[in-house]
Amino acid sequence: MKRCTVIFALPERQWSWQVELPDDATVGEALQSAQAQAGVEIPWDADVGIFGEACDREASPRDGDRIELYRPLKSDPKESRRARAAARKAAADQASSRPRPASPKKAS
Repeated sequence: MKRCTVIFALPERQWSWQVELPDDATVGEALQSAQAQAGVEIPWDADVGIFGEACDREASPRDGDRIELYRPLKSDPKESRRARAAARKAAADQASSRPRPASPKKAS
């Protein structure tokens, strides 16, 4: 027998289930065992991985592995970065095009 942990997280909440499996069990079987314990609506068909490395549901986890359910990204990280860079550039261009206030003259 082997023991694994199945994990799913949202920004505001995390869930964790300990599952005990036969030595030849797959990631898919671990998810089924966790789902039987869950009692919570989780996207069980989401992408999965073991310790941060994406894997197939037919992969065989080892004793002590952490099986993770990944939620889909809200946006493409590359597109988000491009949008932030464009916004910074536009702000910098706008700031450089504004006239500078005149410096106060010294009274003699």
